[in-house]
Amino acid sequence: MRNGVKAAVVGGVCVALLGGAGYGVYTVASALNGDGGTAGAASVKTGPPSDSEVTEATGAFFAAWEKGDAATAASYTNYPQAARELLTAFHDDAHIGKVRITPAAATGDTVPFTVRATVSHDGASRRLTYRSTLTVVRGDTSHRALVDWQPSVVHPRLRKGDTLTTGESAAPEIEAVDRDGKVLTRRTYPSLGPVLDELRRRYGDKAGGRPGVELVIRHQAAADGSPVADTPLVTLVKGRPGKLPTTLSAGVQAAAESAVQKYPESSVVALKPSTGEILAVANNRVDGFDAALLGQRAPGSTMKIISAAALIDNGLTTAGGPAPCPPEAVSNSQTFHNLKTLAPDAHATLADSFARSCNTAFVKFADEVKEDTLTREAAERFGLGRDDWRIGVPSFDGRVPAAGGPDKAAALIGQGRVQMSPLNMASVTATAKTGTFRQPVIVPLRLDGREPARARGLPPGTAGQLRAMMSRTAHSGTAAGVMGDLGGDIGAKTGSAEVDGEARPDSWFAGYRGDVAAAAMVQDGGHGVDAAGPIVASVLRITG
Repeated sequence: MRNGVKAAVVGGVCVALLGGAGYGVYTVASALNGDGGTAGAASVKTGPPSDSEVTEATGAFFAAWEKGDAATAASYTNYPQAARELLTAFHDDAHIGKVRITPAAATGDTVPFTVRATVSHDGASRRLTYRSTLTVVRGDTSHRALVDWQPSVVHPRLRKGDTLTTGESAAPEIEAVDRDGKVLTRRTYPSLGPVLDELRRRYGDKAGGRPGVELVIRHQAAADGSPVADTPLVTLVKGRPGKLPTTLSAGVQAAAESAVQKYPESSVVALKPSTGEILAVANNRVDGFDAALLGQRAPGSTMKIISAAALIDNGLTTAGGPAPCPPEAVSNSQTFHNLKTLAPDAHATLADSFARSCNTAFVKFADEVKEDTLTREAAERFGLGRDDWRIGVPSFDGRVPAAGGPDKAAALIGQGRVQMSPLNMASVTATAKTGTFRQPVIVPLRLDGREPARARGLPPGTAGQLRAMMSRTAHSGTAAGVMGDLGGDIGAKTGSAEVDGEARPDSWFAGYRGDVAAAAMVQDGGHGVDAAGPIVASVLRITG
């Protein structure tokens, strides 16, 4: 926001210390905030709050919130300092008044409610209505029934570190249009919400628009200190949006949005191998995180595209050369296995082991590659891991660190310290398809004259062998179940990545059809063909 609007931040250092210590610290905080001391020994209550306590605690909290009395409302929570800061911002910085809160029937200790209010600024006002929920807990020391404080109590889209503020827009609105001039909105394409916010922050001033007045969520900076785009909630005074061209395709985006809705915690990216232009970005995640562009997860066997290229480029084997598939392989005292259903093959070629996704075949090459072989292949051939992509919005550019010991073997099969996003693997697939690395873009480079990242790409012979192996995988290998009926020029690689503490592996899949490459990841989704594969196939199906 402009005009020096103050923004109160949720979750400062003191709050973090209180939260880390748990409810046991509550009496110190409550005393400091004037919300009363502990009950006497004779009146101590234990166990979950009763129905009457839930009703009493929420009633008192809602009444104080409606009056704009942040201090009193905060005293009915288990983190009063953080609650007071955000509730103060709700009234003072966001200029939200005439608040009416209507609770619905409680389910145990959880209370849904509806907020109706008015946002006002410099004579302009708009109604604000939304739903949220809260939970009532018992303080371990105070033994009172208290609202379990979360920023989402105030608004369901608020997260730790966020605040609310109303004022002149930090950047004019944009009217983002796809490659054919079709307007892209978050209402029609929900996954594009974070992308559109970031495009506005970066290009609003360049697109020729005029700022309006808005109620927004002001997010805390990213982990690297870079700013995060505001999330608009209500427009009080409409500005004039500037038109911003993107490389997206409304049709492909719609297919991607539909595909991820079938699988929780899923993300997909599609792009054109011939240009690097991003056609679609879609996510279906509870946390709202843009894992499609920013995710950092082990890519599993989709990494074998890069590993196979490295083995060929370094003269260790060829697509038709030996890559036997034993039932297990040991590297630096760590034993690696294949899926139980995969029969060993002592006479397998690299193409055989690639199509069947044999882990042990790749692990057996660990002693023959150097610690930085995959790092150099990923950077020099595929443009990964150098933090220099300029796609038009923030992106993670992949990580393939030099690795020794068992991590070197693990990296060959996309485990260990290797990390990728669906965007990275879509780009890897595009490079394998064409032999040329073209940095992905979502906003045309000509718009702001930014320089794209560059890499050497693949030798023609390597690219040809990769295409042949990926085509075989799509037609008769592990990807055939979802790719086999697409027709045309197709290729694919399946993957599953084990993650510590999770019951099932992440599902990964990368594929191409004609001049479209796509990659998907589904956290805790199982094998590649279980979840990520159908997503990619659905996106590629409409591009034929």
